[in-house]
Amino acid sequence: MLVRGDARWLWYALRHPLAPGWLKPSAALLLLYLVSPLDLIPDTIPIIGVLDDLVLLPLAVRWLLSKLPGALRADIDRRFGEAAPGAAQGSRRV
Repeated sequence: MLVRGDARWLWYALRHPLAPGWLKPSAALLLLYLVSPLDLIPDTIPIIGVLDDLVLLPLAVRWLLSKLPGALRADIDRRFGEAAPGAAQGSRRV
């Protein structure tokens, strides 16, 4: 599953010694957005209010993973046996 894999990669990247300094505050802001009553589209609007969280959060996680340093993405690739988001096409395992 795409979202589950991204969450695993992010969790691993957060604990990695090569993780950039901006990664933990960025992940904390994503969690804050998830639990905050203030949303881009309020959750009180049926379906659409929850749908923005279901779309924006995975996109934000994917974007964060694509901004990781190359050495960290290569380590994630080796660890999980598949290319991390944002990795160069030539680095994908077959």
